[in-house]
Amino acid sequence: MGKLYKAHIDEVTGGVQTVKEHSENTALFCEDFAVPELKEVMYVMGLLHDIGKYQNGFQERINGKNISIEHSICGAIAAQDKYKNAVGLLMAYCIAGHHSGLPDGGSMGDTPDLPTLQGRLKRTTEDYSVYKQELQIPQIAEQDFLQFLSSNCGKDIGMLVDKFAFLTRYCFSCLTDADSLDTACFCEKKQEHSLRADFAAALQRIEEKLSGFICKTDLQKSRAYIQGQAFEKVNQTADIYLMNMPTGSGKTLCSAKFALERAMKAGKKRVIYIIPYNSIIEQTAEVFENLFGKDVEILRHQSTFSYEDAENVGEDYREAAKSAVENWSAPFIITTAVQFFESIHANKRGKLRKLHNMADSILVFDEAHLMPQKYLQPCLQAIAFITRYLRSEALFLTATMPDFEKLMKQYALPDSKISSLITDTTLFSVFQKCRYVYVGKMGKEALLDKAGQNGSNLIVVNTKKTAQQLYQACRGKKYHLSTYMTAYDRKRILDEIREELTGLDRDFSDLSQVPDERRITVISTSLIEAGIDLDFYAVFRELSGLDSILQAGGRCNREGKRKRAEVTIFEYEYDVPKVSADERGNIVKGLLEKYEDVSCADSVKEYYDRLFFIKEKEIQQYAMHQRCMDIRSIPFREYAEQFEIIDSRTVSIVVERDEESRKLIEGLKTVGAGNGRKLQKYACSVTLREFDDLLKQHVLEDYGTGIWCLTNPDYYDTELGILFEAKDYFL
Repeated sequence: MGKLYKAHIDEVTGGVQTVKEHSENTALFCEDFAVPELKEVMYVMGLLHDIGKYQNGFQERINGKNISIEHSICGAIAAQDKYKNAVGLLMAYCIAGHHSGLPDGGSMGDTPDLPTLQGRLKRTTEDYSVYKQELQIPQIAEQDFLQFLSSNCGKDIGMLVDKFAFLTRYCFSCLTDADSLDTACFCEKKQEHSLRADFAAALQRIEEKLSGFICKTDLQKSRAYIQGQAFEKVNQTADIYLMNMPTGSGKTLCSAKFALERAMKAGKKRVIYIIPYNSIIEQTAEVFENLFGKDVEILRHQSTFSYEDAENVGEDYREAAKSAVENWSAPFIITTAVQFFESIHANKRGKLRKLHNMADSILVFDEAHLMPQKYLQPCLQAIAFITRYLRSEALFLTATMPDFEKLMKQYALPDSKISSLITDTTLFSVFQKCRYVYVGKMGKEALLDKAGQNGSNLIVVNTKKTAQQLYQACRGKKYHLSTYMTAYDRKRILDEIREELTGLDRDFSDLSQVPDERRITVISTSLIEAGIDLDFYAVFRELSGLDSILQAGGRCNREGKRKRAEVTIFEYEYDVPKVSADERGNIVKGLLEKYEDVSCADSVKEYYDRLFFIKEKEIQQYAMHQRCMDIRSIPFREYAEQFEIIDSRTVSIVVERDEESRKLIEGLKTVGAGNGRKLQKYACSVTLREFDDLLKQHVLEDYGTGIWCLTNPDYYDTELGILFEAKDYFL
């Protein structure tokens, strides 16, 4: 009997898994996960990934000797030796990084001490050639792979680099998930129960809900007609479907029905809802949970939600969901755009592991116009590649639709098949519940005086400082919302606002005779503009992008109970005049002069056409080919570290707000570690400059954890949020 080469030892049972067993199991998982064009490549990659464990040094280490031995580079070297072209390079990136993350490619002159792929490939290893006796490495049809890689690229080297980078991350995802799952199986830690969904039953529930709606009024009939256009096209096959529907036309239910029908007709494994903000996820998840009941076990993956804290879920569901969050092995997922896109462009196994489960899916992008502008090209490319090469379909959903067909052709795949589901927009005007009026410059007093004449008002401004100042100057019943406040306080205040608006609606049906003491004014930043269902008599919006203005308008006369409602667009007169560098506002001023109704389809189209023309350089700046033009030098690690959809120039500060937050902060002090997810609802957001200001005033402490906490309660107001001078200083 030959030597036993160990890959893993179960610490509990003492059982041994050999390198041969682990390699062959991982290869089978890899092959199973991969799309047909990559199955051969992935099978070999699975076989080679751990051959470095055949080194004597590694065997001594696993048997208890306290030494460090690098094993992952061995498989990368073997792959490069066996396959001299792009196949071997792709394998080398993935195998070399399968523990530490995809490395930067580096350059051919890199020395062995450097952490780049080219540097590490030059390192000296112990002999691991015994793998050739234990593992049967099959031949690969390399020419087929090269043809798959070069398809749709033509002579465009930039496109080839972008596509190679995507496929490398995808293969890395298959490998790391296969590696993790086989190790979990060996250690008997694989989850028994997995999340399930009955798409047919869920679809039936939606159809019952839709058929229960009465169609008597013009608005109800228009809603049914617009939705019907989408449903009629459910048999069309496309890479990307565009669902342009006005606010109030039932986008959520319509998109869910369409997504489930496409999933069933095209044999897709899962539906993934990608939503721009955490605040909208709460609402969408609640709608789907109430609608689907036990027919669909939904997986939620967002930074502010943890299954550890989830109530009203069974233990099997909780454990299955906690496992599925790691690799998205679930049939119905709701996540954020940040989570989705940062996972695709990551280099670490923790994030990239889920990428391969975006294949064979229906991807629904809610509020698609909010895709991050400065990352627009890599985001659109990711969607194009997933739909083209991973056999998924995408649905873009918004009330203010940019010309995505043109954008996809310009920045992603020119021949992506795109289908517009709503072609007859003549009835959109029925959903027009307010008119937009531009009044030019308005000072603080004039703005508040005009707002004070209405029963309920929403004032949306562009900066948190302005919102605080307006709130302090406002008289009567008032509310303030911004990210200077913790999510804990924002939720509390939103609940109060809803209760107040419900009372006004009940007591004053047309809101025209509201006494002074009952009139309310809400002053907010743009966080109120998406996913928050509130209905105000009048809305005032500081000049901004047209999408922001129309989103704010969606909170005015939302239920359509009044024939005449106005959204006032104004330019705020600051105490110290500011020169605006925001092209969006300048574009809107031109549109206001040109169009009687700035919300009309032609105006929206022109707005995006002009905006994306101006931003063309910015849109492309984060494409991988802007970093390198050689697939041997792709900077995976550096790129991933810079790919941040949420601006890292802001800092979160935790504020003690209740007993739970007090205990969590106490844990930071005593243990030196804490649950960042649980603390998020007690965090507010400041800029780096504001953070430095608070630090100089000695009111922040991180207790060595990197989680900054406010130590002086006088610097936080439950209505205004974070303050930059103690309350004592305010007169």
